[in-house]
Amino acid sequence: MAKLSVEDLKALKEKVSKEISLREGMANVLVTVHMGTCGIASGARAVMDALMEEMEATERDDIRVMAAGCLGMCSSEPNVTVEIEGEAPVAYQLMDANKMRQVFKRHVLLGEVQSDFAMATM
Repeated sequence: MAKLSVEDLKALKEKVSKEISLREGMANVLVTVHMGTCGIASGARAVMDALMEEMEATERDDIRVMAAGCLGMCSSEPNVTVEIEGEAPVAYQLMDANKMRQVFKRHVLLGEVQSDFAMATM
């Protein structure tokens, strides 16, 4: 195994700090990917991967990502809930990577609920 340089360690620290802040930092937006057994079996990992790719591409630091258990509606998995401060949460159903990218770009970044995929406003 090659030795890490100081620059390598600083880059690693910055990457990990950004990932931790996505889960624990102060945020105006919370995106929850429901990753219970039924969600994972239906493709929630691909949805989470797409979400994390979109997060890496944005400079916003007020968006928090979280994984949670089943929403209780296994037939509509994978499910994603988007909560924007001051607005009612929106649960999305039957998500895939492309739908997640659209929800992120349109709802999370621009505030436009994607009613084609929305299961409910909570």
